[in-house]
Amino acid sequence: MSARDALQADELRAALTRHLVAEGSIRDERVAAAFRTVPRHLFVPQAPLHRAYADDVVLMKRNDAGVAISSVSQPSIVALMLGQAAIQPGDRVLEIGSGGYNAALMRELTGPTGSVTTVDIDPEVTDRARAVLADAGYDDVRVVRADGEFGVPAGAPYDLIVVTVTAWDIAPAWMDQLRIGGRIVVPLRLRGQTRSIAFDRVADHLDSRSTTLCGFVSMQGAGANYERIVPIAKDEVYVGFDEDQESEAHPYDGVLDEPRGQVWSGVVMNREEPLLDLNLWLAATLPGYCVLFADQSVQTVAPSPRWGAAAMATRDSVAYLTSCPARRRPASFVELGVNGHGPDARELMRRMVDQVQIWDAHHRHGPGPTFQVYSKGAAVPDGFRIERRHGCFRISWPG
Repeated sequence: MSARDALQADELRAALTRHLVAEGSIRDERVAAAFRTVPRHLFVPQAPLHRAYADDVVLMKRNDAGVAISSVSQPSIVALMLGQAAIQPGDRVLEIGSGGYNAALMRELTGPTGSVTTVDIDPEVTDRARAVLADAGYDDVRVVRADGEFGVPAGAPYDLIVVTVTAWDIAPAWMDQLRIGGRIVVPLRLRGQTRSIAFDRVADHLDSRSTTLCGFVSMQGAGANYERIVPIAKDEVYVGFDEDQESEAHPYDGVLDEPRGQVWSGVVMNREEPLLDLNLWLAATLPGYCVLFADQSVQTVAPSPRWGAAAMATRDSVAYLTSCPARRRPASFVELGVNGHGPDARELMRRMVDQVQIWDAHHRHGPGPTFQVYSKGAAVPDGFRIERRHGCFRISWPG
């Protein structure tokens, strides 16, 4: 790299850090210092400098089907997760899912008395990470090629485990390799949505401390899991169910040809307000909950959220969340409603609207849900539960 390019990289790195501080993604000066120090452009050599220091994900690899399986994550998401992790000097950190850049940032935060181990199942990814970390001056980061589902027992116990791929479950090895009082930060997919959750290990279970919306490539290997997609309007509209919802009713392909009903809730929101907590509330309270996906050009279900709409289904009916411009409000506000198709549509719409109104009245402006993770066979307190292969997630709302 020429001296001019090196100077430009320094300026762009400083500008990115200022941006992340200004928008609130970075709230810790130590994290800001790490971002100002680690040369992100070395970890994305195929990207021009302006792209390397943009607040955007850089795709590194796709599989044969064209699905992204490796990337260098968006800096704002990385910063938020590092804030959740609260890494301290001397900490022993395990990263599940390697790319190199995040490991370098964490190595800055652990300081000379700490350590970072990063593991990935893909030899191409680990070879690249090992080489670039060495070039960037972080050759003391331990890079391991293995299935991250099983952690790296040789370095346990860890003070922190940071997972940088979307996980569907908490692997038993992660619990075993995390010390009591330690923290795991993991992007979890629950009922069609992914959020990064920071858990602290408390005796035999995990308690959540913070959550934030995020998105990552999916985990590979033994921990891989994907949504079950069911078409309901040929190849244009689908509903998605998680693996543990095998017993849920799946509507038939063509149900959207039934006449459409519509009910409005009176609940008004800014278009930019996230629906994350509302969707999880609906998942917890509505049997047959699923997520409806449609191309934005499909007028049958318009308008529908870009990343899917909360829905509920029976074998011959479906209802799903929608919106319309709010009356006597600025253009940025919408009213939430529910569309329905099929003989059960009236009842499904009523139930969905009831729960939207309950969430609005009692939970919308509250602190949000909390999460606990219990191992298989453990005694789990009452509340909404999602059973998974290795354990159980308990989700609760204050009040």
